[in-house]
Amino acid sequence: MSTGRGAAAGFTLVELLVTVTLLAIAIAIGVPSFTSFQHNSELSSATNTLLAAINAARGEAMKRGMNAMVVPADGGDWASGLVVFVDRDRSLDFDAGRDILIQNGEPLPAYLAVSANGPAADDPPYILFDASGYSKLKSGGFGALAFTIARNDVDASQTPEQTRRIIIASTGRTRTCKPSATDDKTCSASATAE
Repeated sequence: MSTGRGAAAGFTLVELLVTVTLLAIAIAIGVPSFTSFQHNSELSSATNTLLAAINAARGEAMKRGMNAMVVPADGGDWASGLVVFVDRDRSLDFDAGRDILIQNGEPLPAYLAVSANGPAADDPPYILFDASGYSKLKSGGFGALAFTIARNDVDASQTPEQTRRIIIASTGRTRTCKPSATDDKTCSASATAE
């Protein structure tokens, strides 16, 4: 049986400093990757949320036999969120007292930008489905359109990879795609014909 003082258990200051330094390096490398992963995830989520809102409007229009619309929450900017409603009074504008609210969408994070063409770029912007599920214009014609949702916190070389597009044909059919750097014609903003 030893009665003398043995080696004390624990860490030396040098071992502790080396461990803290390695941990700091691992965090410095991992945090930007995690942030990029989170932003990519939110890009996909925003695309899926907008697609679901568009499909909900089309489904309600066909189910109820009335026009249904998707409009920006603030009346002008799609990044502000959206409002999906059945246009009971046929005013082609949302009236909380008369129309049937289907859903409200949350605003997008500041690092996501939305652009559109067709009626979704009008003043005020809108998406309109008739009782047959066709994408229409307020003037009565067919209203094919496309949305582009892109991260604005990446450099230009990464933009095609960090972009999603939702294309709505005049038939009302929707699809999503990721534009490639080689300019894929099936995913261009003008590829709205069916």
